Amino acid sequence: MAARAGLQAKSFKKAAESYSDATGGSMSSSSLRRITEGFGQALEDKRVKEAQQVYDPQTPQLAQQVVTVTAPIQEQANISTDGGMVLLREEGWKEFKMGVFSEVRIKNTLPSPAEPHPDPRITLLRHSYQVGLWTADQMGQHQHLEGTRRQVERCARLGSANDGAVWINRITLTNYSQVVYAIDWAHSSGRLNNVAKAAFGEGTQPAQQWMQKQVDRLWHGHVEHVVTALQILDWEQITCPEDIRNSPSYFETRKQYMDYESLRHEGYPIGSGTVESGINTVVHHRMKRQGRGWKRSHAQAMMAALGELHSDRFQLAWQATC
Repeated sequence: MAARAGLQAKSFKKAAESYSDATGGSMSSSSLRRITEGFGQALEDKRVKEAQQVYDPQTPQLAQQVVTVTAPIQEQANISTDGGMVLLREEGWKEFKMGVFSEVRIKNTLPSPAEPHPDPRITLLRHSYQVGLWTADQMGQHQHLEGTRRQVERCARLGSANDGAVWINRITLTNYSQVVYAIDWAHSSGRLNNVAKAAFGEGTQPAQQWMQKQVDRLWHGHVEHVVTALQILDWEQITCPEDIRNSPSYFETRKQYMDYESLRHEGYPIGSGTVESGINTVVHHRMKRQGRGWKRSHAQAMMAALGELHSDRFQLAWQATC
């Protein structure tokens, strides 16, 4: 009860007040902090041990022998991965990485050819989260372990929608060579919008016309036409940040993951909203704050515990560590 309150409230002080209201007893915020962070540290130690057991080159073990299967996904799964920021003491704002596994359900209707948006036929549910202050390779290990926990390797269909970052592409395709990979629709269409504003002026009719034409092409899978339209712009005359200036090569090198027409008809998600929402609801809601910030070890422990709480595995995790 105390650890759950410490994870759900925005601060340990508020958690202590909620605990008192719920139980009629009293607990100081410092005591509740120790309980919550102790639980999180036990979880962190457990998941680090699992990762080391699976990836130890001297004594490798199959992940199935190490990880307890929970809430396996039967038919179709989706993986989304991204990063957020948390304030650490003596380090400043640092990136954490999050992976989200979701079950995919599809309505038995054809997608609408109307205004572009992620396919409303598709519902993502039963999310589970792995999050930590990790390098890309460490994220890859924990992504693999969570996939084993959900048994996604047994799914008939496995998709992954992400923002196109190179490290995300690398670890996901390394772990799951069979995955159908998609660049997040909002990210790619938003990049086109930024190009239009830089090239033709924000809010101008030429910008709106160019943008609409390219988005329509992208929505219907004509990525080559989008690449050509980007390449013929006079980039020497365009003032914009480097990440917008490299848009021709960005679309060219990722075009195989932007066939949105085929992805939609085949029933694969094209949006990474699950991980973007998870970054806010799982971590930022509890941990993003001004001031002194978190000690690195305490932040890592809290993220381990928050991941299990929001994956609906709190009770199992508590029983396994306490």
